[in-house]
Amino acid sequence: MQPDDLSFRNRAEAGRQLVPRLMAFVAENPIVLALPRGGVPVAFEIAQALQAPLDLIFVRKIGAPGHAEFGLGAVVDGAHPQVVLNEEALRHVKVPPGYIEDETERQLKEIERRREHYLAGRRPVDVEGRIAIVVDDGIATGSTVRAALKGLSRARPARLVLTVPVAPQDTLARLASEADEVICLMTPEEFYAVGEYYDDFRQISDREVMRLLDEAQRWKREDVP
Repeated sequence: MQPDDLSFRNRAEAGRQLVPRLMAFVAENPIVLALPRGGVPVAFEIAQALQAPLDLIFVRKIGAPGHAEFGLGAVVDGAHPQVVLNEEALRHVKVPPGYIEDETERQLKEIERRREHYLAGRRPVDVEGRIAIVVDDGIATGSTVRAALKGLSRARPARLVLTVPVAPQDTLARLASEADEVICLMTPEEFYAVGEYYDDFRQISDREVMRLLDEAQRWKREDVP
C-alpha cells in the first residue's frame, strides 16, 4: 500500500495509518516496542489503539577495536538482553581475548543509563510467549532493526511483527526472514531517506519521548505484567 501523496504529515499520523493493519492483534495481549527516539510517536498511536503496553528497545553497536563505527555485532535490550554477533565481520578483524565480553558489558551499562533516563529505571517488559510489535518511523539500510529482531527472537516471543510506515522494498526483503510478519505502508521504488516521506520530520526530543511513555502508563491493563 502506498498513500497517494507519498508522504505522511508527521509520525503520529503515520502511526494512526498503521493501526488498521494491527487491530487483528488487539485481543491477543501484544507488546509494542519502539526504537527511540523517532519510533516512539509512531508506536504511541499503535499502543494506544491496541491498549497495549509501550516499551523501548535499545540497540547498541559493538564496534571493532580502534574502529568503533565498524560493527562486530550489537547488544539488544530486553528482560534478557541478547548479543547478536556479525560472524562475517569477525572473520576480518583481529579481536583481543575478552574484548567482546568487555564491550558488551560497557554497552549494557549505556543501555541501563538510557533506560533510567527515559523510563526511570522501569524494567523491560518480557516478550516471551507474547506478540511483540516492533515499531520505527522508517527503515533505510535496516542494520539496527535487524539486530533488534534477532535479539528479540531469542527471547522467544509468540510472534514477532515488524511495523514501519516506510522502507525500501529490498531492505524489507532482507528483513523478512527475521520476523514472522512485516507490515509497511509505503515501499517507494526510488528510496532516498526516511525523512523525505514526512512533511514534518523534526528531531524528537527526550522530553517528548518521556511524555509519551508516561502517558502510555495510563492505559496499562491490570492483567499485563
